[in-house]
Order: sequence, then structure tokens, then C-alpha cells
Amino acid sequence: MHADSSAVDVSRARTPGLVLALVSACAFGSSGVAAKPLIEAGLEPLHVTWLRAAGGALVLLPLAWRHRSLVRERPWLLIGFGLLAVAGVQAFYFTALSRIPVGVALLIEYLAPALVLLWVRFVQRRPVTRAAAVGMVLAVGGLSCVVEVWAGLRLNGLGLLLALGAACCQVGYFVLSDHGSGPEEGEAARRPADPMGVIAYGLLIGALALTVVARPWHTDWAVLGGSAEIAGTTVNGTVLLVWIVLVATATAYVTGVLAVRLLSPPVAGVVACLEAVVATVLAWVLLGEHLSAVQLLGGAVVLVGAFTAQRSAPAARAEPSAPVARSSGAAGAPSAEADISAR
Repeated sequence: MHADSSAVDVSRARTPGLVLALVSACAFGSSGVAAKPLIEAGLEPLHVTWLRAAGGALVLLPLAWRHRSLVRERPWLLIGFGLLAVAGVQAFYFTALSRIPVGVALLIEYLAPALVLLWVRFVQRRPVTRAAAVGMVLAVGGLSCVVEVWAGLRLNGLGLLLALGAACCQVGYFVLSDHGSGPEEGEAARRPADPMGVIAYGLLIGALALTVVARPWHTDWAVLGGSAEIAGTTVNGTVLLVWIVLVATATAYVTGVLAVRLLSPPVAGVVACLEAVVATVLAWVLLGEHLSAVQLLGGAVVLVGAFTAQRSAPAARAEPSAPVARSSGAAGAPSAEADISAR
């Protein structure tokens, strides 16, 4: 009877988890459309990235104060999340872009779902479903069509390693997001890490780390006071920045990690691939970056892959002793990279 109740909990958690994952993918996918006009107007990509992280940290600063006990209770979780899930993905990705095409870097970064499956299977020694593995393969294959990875391919060894570093950091996002959802082994009395607190401190630590790389004191602040073009319309630079901070950062991070908590890292990782599809479609509609027939086909394959994965029973969540639906989930999301590409 208890096992049946657990199965019902898993099923009920999957629907809101999928909705949250889709909202997160759309929110993150919109960052590139909002950031690209700012970059074309004169802002450096790393400066846009720093503004995104710092702005998100500022918005969530009251939450950081409210959950200040996390600094004492889970310091390594906060540091790891800030350095990997926020700063690491962005720094590796932007550096990789200086050496390899955007499409190649994006595809390599989205090898993260495959790496998550390997982590769960061989490091945590937990089973993964066949449907999740098939969905991952379809999503990555479709993504290669969306970004047209074969176009202008010029591979640079160091660039590939840097992009792989971004993928590994993105794995850190999914693993750490799930890691804070419950007490660690041998620490049954410890409360789960509050998701809002982890998000707030992750962005704060990530912004501090990015300050060293981006050197924001060289930012051309006049761009934010000027105007930028999007969909043939003149938009104030500050409006675009507000969208990036409130929607593409704060909202995307919150919904993304809550989705990880409800779906499991492997499934949420595959659904997150939809971000590239969303970003490409938005770039087509708003920036005039038209999709080819192959890209449209690739987007459909990604959708099929995500659907296949989300229909699988998340093994990591099906244990009766670990209910799926939790009121608290951690934070984070990979995607500062979206600031300069069609993502």
C-alpha cells in the first residue's frame, strides 16, 4: 500500500515538475534575445553576464539575509553552486567561444544530460531508465541539427576542452540542485537546504567570482541608457537588462531547480535542452535569424526526446522512503552562455 502511495506521489510531482522545467527553459531561452541587442550596441558579452548575475543577486539579496543560516549549515553547497552552476558555466563557455563556433560550444555544453546520466549510474550507483537514456540521445541529436554544428566547423583542442568544462559545470548545477533536496547520508536530522537561499547565495558568490573575470569597472554604462533594436523596435537598454535579471535569471533559476527536485536530474537535464529550441525560435521571430528545414526537424527531435525522458519513471525519486514532492528545492541553472548566442 505504501509503495502504491509513493507511485502516486511520483506521478503527481511529474506534471508540475515538467511545467516548471518548461517555464525555466523558456525563461533561460529568452536571455539571448534580450542580451544580443545590448552586445551589438556595445556591451562586452562578459559584462552582460556579470550584470545578469549581479542583478539577480541584488534582487534576491533579501532572501540571502533571510536564509543566512545556510552560510553556517551548508557552506560548501553554496560555494560549489556559486562557482560551478553560476560562474563556472559562464566563464568556460565565453572563453570557449573565442576559439570554437557558438554552435559547437553549445552542443558540447549540452552533453551535460549525458554526463548526468553517467554520474547517476556510475558514481551514485543508481539505476537510470532506458527511456531517459533514449530521450537524452534524441535530444542531443536533435540539438546538433538546431545549432547546425557542421556549419563552419573549425575545431580547436583547447576550445573543445573549455566547452567540456562548461558541460561539467552544468552537471554540477543539476547534481547540486538535487543534492540540497534532503538530508545527506548520516545526517538525518539536517533540514533540506532551502531553494531560495541556495539561489540567492549561488548568484551572489557567482557574481563575486565573475567580477575577477569580467572586470565590470570597464563596462560601457552609456549603452544601458541608450537604445537597442529588437524585432524592428527601439527598446531602452535598461528595459532589456531588467528582463534579463528578473525573467531570464531570477525566474529561470527558481523554476529550474524546483523542476530538478520534482523530476530528478537526468530527466530535468534532458528537458532543459528545450532551452536551445526556445532560444532559436525567439531569435527567428524577434531577431530575424531564420530557421532552416533541418533546424526545424532538429527542434522536433529535441521535443520528442524531452517527452520520452519525462515519461520515464525517475528511479531516483521512486523510493518509498524519499517522497518526490518536496516543499523545498535548491537553486540554480546553467545558462549565462545564452547571452551571446541564439540561446
